[in-house]
Amino acid sequence: MTLVLFNKPFGVLSQFTDRGTPTTRPTLSDYIDLPGIYPAGRLDRDSEGLLLLTDDGRLQARIADPRFKLPKTYLVQVEGEPDAAVLALLRAGIDLNDGPTRPAEVERIDAPALWPRDPPVRFRLRVPDCWLRLTIREGRNRQVRRITAAVGHPTLRLVRWSIGTWTLADLPPGTHRTA
Repeated sequence: MTLVLFNKPFGVLSQFTDRGTPTTRPTLSDYIDLPGIYPAGRLDRDSEGLLLLTDDGRLQARIADPRFKLPKTYLVQVEGEPDAAVLALLRAGIDLNDGPTRPAEVERIDAPALWPRDPPVRFRLRVPDCWLRLTIREGRNRQVRRITAAVGHPTLRLVRWSIGTWTLADLPPGTHRTA
């Protein structure tokens, strides 16, 4: 069994080929040359951070399937400064168009020491921002972005830091290692 931890840069597709546009966008094949491995779950093109890849179908299902409730922790830069009431809403679960989410673990944190993003996040002089550490145990499409927007604090930058016990620690963007 092979398990690869990859720090996916902003703008990279979570697949090995790009079949959607006339111009080619960066894919996993631009960074990883290991035959027979596949992503265990997805990470949107405009998100960064930990992506797990494996050649083990059972492990891939255990990582990606929400039934296993594997925690996924994100460092999230949001517009505005959520107060205690907003954090309580996230902790209780948010009603989205596709139904209620499971409760999230969330806390405000100091700005983490991350690599610069290319392109940089846009900043607005009159609108503050802050960082959250947010953990979910399901993986709906664009869920973190949708729940922060639902409480009035759109996501500016989203970095998946860990999945279960696997973490990005000491893994620069665009690099991978075998676990």
